[in-house]
Amino acid sequence: MSTHYDLITMGRSSIDLYSNDVGAAFPDITSFGAYIGGSPLNIAVGASRLGLRAALLTAVGVDKIGEFIVERLKREKVETRFIPQKPGTRTSAVVLGIEPPDKFPITFYRENAADIQLSIDDVLNTPIGQARAVQLSGVALAKEPSRSATFFAAEQAKAGGATVFLDLDFRADGWHDPRAYGVQIRALLPMVDVAIGTEEEINAAMLRRAEDITIRHSQITAPEIRGDVEANIRALLGRGVEALVVKRGARGADVYLQDGRIVNAPGFKVEVLSVLGAGDAFAAGFIYGRLQGWDWYHSARMGNACGAIVVTRIGCADFMPYLDEVLAFIESKGGF
Repeated sequence: MSTHYDLITMGRSSIDLYSNDVGAAFPDITSFGAYIGGSPLNIAVGASRLGLRAALLTAVGVDKIGEFIVERLKREKVETRFIPQKPGTRTSAVVLGIEPPDKFPITFYRENAADIQLSIDDVLNTPIGQARAVQLSGVALAKEPSRSATFFAAEQAKAGGATVFLDLDFRADGWHDPRAYGVQIRALLPMVDVAIGTEEEINAAMLRRAEDITIRHSQITAPEIRGDVEANIRALLGRGVEALVVKRGARGADVYLQDGRIVNAPGFKVEVLSVLGAGDAFAAGFIYGRLQGWDWYHSARMGNACGAIVVTRIGCADFMPYLDEVLAFIESKGGF
C-alpha cells in the first residue's frame, strides 16, 4: 500500500458521548449517542470526506474504546495503520450535554490519555516526510512525550517538504499554567507554515499575565482571554509563519499574511444549532483548498462553508460534510 498521503493529522482522539436529550439538564439525560472526536481526528475525517487521502497519527489504549475509534476511522477511509496501542493507558472520552445553541456542559476524561504517550518513535513509524501536508495540534504540546513528538514531527515534515498546518487548539484545563501554552506555541511556530485559531487562542498564545484569563467553569474549555488581538496577530506572524488564519465565527475568517495583506473571507448565513466541530470542519475545508492550489480567499471560503454546514448539526467527525454537499451549499449561497 502506498505511504503517500495528502494529509496526516496528529494528536488527540476520543469517543464522544452526546446527549440524545437535546435541551435537557444534565441530571435529566436518559441516553447518549456514541461518536468519534478530537480535533485532529475530526480534521482527518473532514478531509477524507472531501476526497483527500488522509491518515491519523494518534494513540489508543488496549481497550474497547480504542477499538471503536479505529473501526469508525476505517469506515471513514482514514488510514489507521500508524495508530499505536499504548498498554497501561486509556483511550480518551468526552461526555456532553446539549443545550443549543451555545451551552454544552462538557467533561473530558483524559487522565493517563493514550494519545499523550505518542513518541518520537511513533513519528518515525509514520511517513510524515512523504505527506503533502501535516496538521499538528496545540493540545499535544501540553505534556511529554507528545510535546517532543510534535516538535519532531514538524521537523520531519519540513525536511520532507510538507506544508505544516498548526491548529492552535487551546484547552485551558490541559495545562498546569495557561501561560505555558504560549511558550510552547511560540517555540513551534518557526517550523509552521500556516497557523489557524480563534481570537481567544491567539490571545492565549501571547498570554503573559494570569489575570488576563478567566475560566468560567472547570467544564468549559473556551475561557475568556483578554488581549490586543491585532497586536498579538502581528507578534505571532513575527515568528515566521507564512499565514495566520483567524476564525471569527459567523463573520467568517481573515487570513493575515507575512507581506502585510489581510484576506477577508465572509461567512455564510445559516441557522446555528451547535458550534461544536465547526472549527475543525473549517480546517478540513481550508486545507483541502490549499492542497487543490486555491488562493487564500477561496480556501477560506471553502473552510467557512464546511463550518457553516456543521453548525446546523449536533456533532463533530460523524457530521462532517462531503465534497458534493459543500459545493452545492456554496452554489446555493451565490457561489464563492
